[in-house]
Amino acid sequence: MQVSRRIETKLQSALDPQSLEIVDESHLHAGHAGARPEGETHFRVHVVSEAFVGLGRVARQRLVYAALAEELAGPIHALSIRAQTPDEA
Repeated sequence: MQVSRRIETKLQSALDPQSLEIVDESHLHAGHAGARPEGETHFRVHVVSEAFVGLGRVARQRLVYAALAEELAGPIHALSIRAQTPDEA
C-alpha cells in the first residue's frame, strides 16, 4: 500500500476527521537527507477533527504522531502537520 494511503487510513481511523488533506512533497526534497528516488518520504497533512478540541498545538501533533508511529519509524522522513478543530477551519 502507498505510504499516502496508509497515512489516510490511519488518520481516518484514529481521528475521524471532518477534513483530511495529504500532500506528498517528496519531490521538493530530492537529494536531501532521507529522500528516496521513489518518493513518499516527505508529507504535509492538514487535518480537521473534533478530537483536537481543548488541545494545544503540541498535543494535537502528538495525536497525529501516535497514529502514524509505524510510518514515522520507517518510510516517512518528514511530516508537516496542520491540526485544527472544525471551529478553526
